[in-house]
Amino acid sequence: MSDNKVQIFDTTLRDGEQVPGCKLNTEQKLVIAERLDNLGVDIIEAGFPVSSPGDFNSVTEITKIVKNATVCGLTRAVENDIKVAAEALKYAVKPRIHTGIGTSDSHIQHKFKSTREKIIERGVAAVKYAKSFVEDVEFYAEDAGRTENAYLAQVCEAMIKAGATVLNIPDTTGYCLPDEYGAKIKYLKENVKGIENVTLSCHCHNDLGLATANSIAGAINGARQIECTINGIGERAGNTSLEEVVMIMKQHPDLNLFTGIDTTLLYDTSRMVSESMGMMVQPNKAIVGSNAFAHSSGIHQDGVIKNRETYEIIDPAEVGVTESAIVLTARSGRAALAYRAKKVGYELTKLELDEVYKEFLNFADSKKEVVDEDIHEIMKVIA
Repeated sequence: MSDNKVQIFDTTLRDGEQVPGCKLNTEQKLVIAERLDNLGVDIIEAGFPVSSPGDFNSVTEITKIVKNATVCGLTRAVENDIKVAAEALKYAVKPRIHTGIGTSDSHIQHKFKSTREKIIERGVAAVKYAKSFVEDVEFYAEDAGRTENAYLAQVCEAMIKAGATVLNIPDTTGYCLPDEYGAKIKYLKENVKGIENVTLSCHCHNDLGLATANSIAGAINGARQIECTINGIGERAGNTSLEEVVMIMKQHPDLNLFTGIDTTLLYDTSRMVSESMGMMVQPNKAIVGSNAFAHSSGIHQDGVIKNRETYEIIDPAEVGVTESAIVLTARSGRAALAYRAKKVGYELTKLELDEVYKEFLNFADSKKEVVDEDIHEIMKVIA
């Protein structure tokens, strides 16, 4: 694998499905898993096998259909969790067990009522046990974002010695600022013995709206796996958005980072997940929102009609959108009206456009949006 490739670890079917009301049945999960495999994600976190018989069955069935991606099952640092996950993954071509434990003082003291030393012991035991079933073991240091860097480095070093192949550094509460999270990854790269032999992974939550920025900061500083979900769905305010981090790296070649994602499938995949989970994509959502390539301001419309790149940094076709939308409102100018009129069969002269535009404004003032049927009505003024 190239040193500059960032692996995409999709957890839509695990962390994403934890959203209240977004429960999927096995058949729906299989459809999404197959799409994620075709999309080019490197790792599919298929579920938390010990959590329920249904989740166990879903993970097992997913392993049977995924042809390219690694299939991963989540566990706590508990022997039975790990044993059950290994059983669920037995048909996987490329299985991974994802185990771990909280490492922040808050988790150690209040959640586990333990000590830093005992937490490391539990983590090491979990990694070693998981390693007895599969070669590929990922360790998560839950709440790493609020874990002191020096102690986090001790944890990471111990897990590498125990056999971990991937170290997940979650900003579980979405607390970190990008420079802080990036510095944390950099610190680990520079201070953990054996770090060059494992993959550092970013798992960032969006409580402060910084999940995408933090994940990119992590990749810039040496992380080579980003854990994310379609549409950024997930616990509370959500996870890092897959489509956002992928397109950031694609649009910024200066970062010298890339993924294996087929970006032309992003929009369709977004809609598939949205419909399956019954969770609407906000219209102004970056990359896949219905307004992401829509223009209603006259100044913007004029610019886009003349040259798309004046107001669009992404060609809609790159993410599977057929074309930009010129939305007619009271803020639209003559150029937008002429453009939309031509689309429905009217080639207007300048004088005709001036006359029609006055009638258009009357329509637009009384409606939120002027649609094609309205254009035919407006054109009657020059009939």
